[in-house]
Parts: sequence; C-alpha cells; structure tokens
Amino acid sequence: MTMAFDLPNLPYAYDALETSGMSKETLEFHHDLHHKAYVDNGNKLIAGTQWEDKSLEEIIIGTYDSGAVAQNGVFNNASQHWNHIQFWEMMGPTGRAMPSELESALSEQFGSVDGFKEAFTVAGIGQFGSGWCWLVQKADGELSVTKTENGVNPLCFGENALLGCDVWEHSYYIDFRNKRPAYLANFLDNLVNWENVASRMK
Repeated sequence: MTMAFDLPNLPYAYDALETSGMSKETLEFHHDLHHKAYVDNGNKLIAGTQWEDKSLEEIIIGTYDSGAVAQNGVFNNASQHWNHIQFWEMMGPTGRAMPSELESALSEQFGSVDGFKEAFTVAGIGQFGSGWCWLVQKADGELSVTKTENGVNPLCFGENALLGCDVWEHSYYIDFRNKRPAYLANFLDNLVNWENVASRMK
C-alpha cells in the first residue's frame, strides 16, 4: 500500500489563534498553499520510486545528504511536510500552562525558562535565510536548542523534536512583516502549546 503524503487538517479553527498573534489569513496561506504544495510536490516526486511505500520518517532519513549544501527535491518536500505537521500541533489555543516536568527540564538545562526562551530566540534570529529553530532532546536525554537551514530537521541528526518554529518568511510576514524577533517572542509567549511540547519528551 502506497504511503502517499496527505495534508492534515489544522488541529484548530483557522481563526483560533487570531487573538494570539497568528491571523486567519496567515494560517490559510501557510497551511492551504505552502504546506499543500509540499504534499502535492512530494507525491509527484515519490511516485514510481523506491520511496513511495516508505513512511515519511524513512523518506526523510533516507534522502538526507549531510554533505550537500542544497538538498534534493524528495527530501525538501518530505521534510517540510513533516516539519509543518509538527508545527501545527506545537501551537494552539490551549495548553498554554507549562507542565512542571518541562519547566524543570528547561531550568536544569538553560538556567531558567527565560534562559531557554532567550537561546531559542537567538537561534531563530540567527538562522540566515529560511529555516527553523528547535528545542530538541538528544539520544542521551539532554535538551538543546538548534537551528536548521531550509527544511532540514532534527530527524536528520537522530534527535527528538520537542518544539520547532518556522522562520521562513511566509510564516510571519503577513502579521509581523520583517520583524522576525517580534514573531519569535510572540510564538513563545502566546502560541506554543506547552502540553504538546512536554508530551514529546522521552
């Protein structure tokens, strides 16, 4: 049975994040146009190849080239599809209270929750051009903040993605224009579903 890419519905209404700083217009453009393009292009690229019956994670890991500056089309569309699935779930109109186990883990690793937010924001601002910033859990359980170019994600490095923020311009330009720092601050303070983040910890 072919494991075709499938565009999931948002886990909340398009206007659910309006009062939190992400407009209905942004979600309509981002989900219905940008994310859908990764799904459509990915399905075309894997048709008739060794990847068409593989899981999304298998495709990402199998097509990632650590030595390449620019990744191949199959990887780019598969990874961006996966990234966006996580992104929608990591935000929401609920789950804003941070569970104590996550707060303790962040404080232990970064000195405080504010220390984590500062490191995460610096990573997002410092990602030149398009990409993502992440809170990841490494194989040994240690938490770390990272950044990746374009569609590259923590799966490529054997890491568990706890939180990711899309810093491609299409993610924030409608609501924040070119103010990426303001977008990142709003993401952390008003958009993250911390219960979802905590549920990803191993």
